[in-house]
Amino acid sequence: MGRLLEQAKALYEVSLGHLSSPEVLIQLGVIGAAVIPAWLLSGLVEKKIEGAVRRIRGMPGLLRVIVAFLRRLQWLFIATFLGIAYIAIRVAGWPENSNLIYGAMLLTAAWLFISAISRIMRRKTFAKLFALVAWVYVAALLLGVTDDIRAILDSAKIPVIDISLWRIISSLIAIGILLWLSLKLGNLLDSRIQTVEDLTPSLRVLLGKITRISLMVFAVLIGMQLLNLNLTALTVLSGAVGVGIGFGLQKVVSNFISGIIILMDESIKPGDTITLGDTFGWIRELRARFVSVVTRDGREYLIPNEDFITTQVVNWSFSNNFVRLDVPFGVSYSSDPHEVTRLAKEAAAAVDRVDAVFQPPVCWMTEFGDSSINFLLRFWIDDPQRGLTNIRGAVLLALWDTFKENGINIPFPHREVIMRTPVTVQQHKGDDADQEGSD
Repeated sequence: MGRLLEQAKALYEVSLGHLSSPEVLIQLGVIGAAVIPAWLLSGLVEKKIEGAVRRIRGMPGLLRVIVAFLRRLQWLFIATFLGIAYIAIRVAGWPENSNLIYGAMLLTAAWLFISAISRIMRRKTFAKLFALVAWVYVAALLLGVTDDIRAILDSAKIPVIDISLWRIISSLIAIGILLWLSLKLGNLLDSRIQTVEDLTPSLRVLLGKITRISLMVFAVLIGMQLLNLNLTALTVLSGAVGVGIGFGLQKVVSNFISGIIILMDESIKPGDTITLGDTFGWIRELRARFVSVVTRDGREYLIPNEDFITTQVVNWSFSNNFVRLDVPFGVSYSSDPHEVTRLAKEAAAAVDRVDAVFQPPVCWMTEFGDSSINFLLRFWIDDPQRGLTNIRGAVLLALWDTFKENGINIPFPHREVIMRTPVTVQQHKGDDADQEGSD
């Protein structure tokens, strides 16, 4: 115990003597001198830049990146000032040792990028993994053991494919970065393609998907090239994967191919109003595996693409958006059928959603009913995604108001009920006895 105390005391004295040396004090003073103006300058610059940044519209990803670095602007200025001081000391040649400034500059820059990129990443698991790997690399770099670690990982190889652990780790990191960049670039290009009005909606979706898939395949191919894989050694593995896809991923592949067919033949497109089985709604989005259909009650159904190929689909807006609706009604026999027809057409044409210009409403008398003269009112709308029941209800209310103003009655069925008093056997006998007595 006494020996440990003596060693700790000796280490404390050595450290104190080292920290009290002029070179270390000068470097600490330079670091302190860089921190104070960096904090002040970052506050002024951030206020001026933030107003311009907030005006960015339509690019949430870019805005997220800029804001992440903007909130850490002081670390950028500290790293910059320390870099300038390090270069000035190296040029001046005094003090001879500037490792403290170099380490502080490296740690500041590392903190800036690691914290900003971790903030940009939406998935916390990937953000923590990236921060861990980045800090391990920075620690190895500061300790000067990066070459030793690389030599150890390079000497450890996997026998089957003859690839070192260092190549696998570096290639996986490169593939991850390339896939992330390809995904972001694909989303950016897809958003640009969706704004091209000369292309049909289905063609926009198809081109966007092809662009994103091509970029991801390109990133994977570059990663395989970095790994320098011998593909002949993976023949058995690729065969097993193919069998697994054939048996276990049939529906996934079928839905993917069905999605491509749907986009190419343009049978449905975003914004179409469709009916599939009991589902009625409008198509919000086409995905690689499913179609998003939003119903009138706010529910969103994710219907597999295969269902749109193998089952009957009613597309209310395939060739155009016009939809004809029928509203049956009846009036009393005291009404003039000609007047009823005219008033019904005028009432339907006065409803906002009814198309009264290109497809005017029509009304026909259909039959002489038991209690009423029956009619059928037909009208057209061009916005079925806004609902069908509500427009029928609006037209019926318009008919009610119009008929009420013009004295036309809407009859209801009449029923005649005959009440009979039941006669008992005793009553019959009493009646017969009275009749005999009278005789």
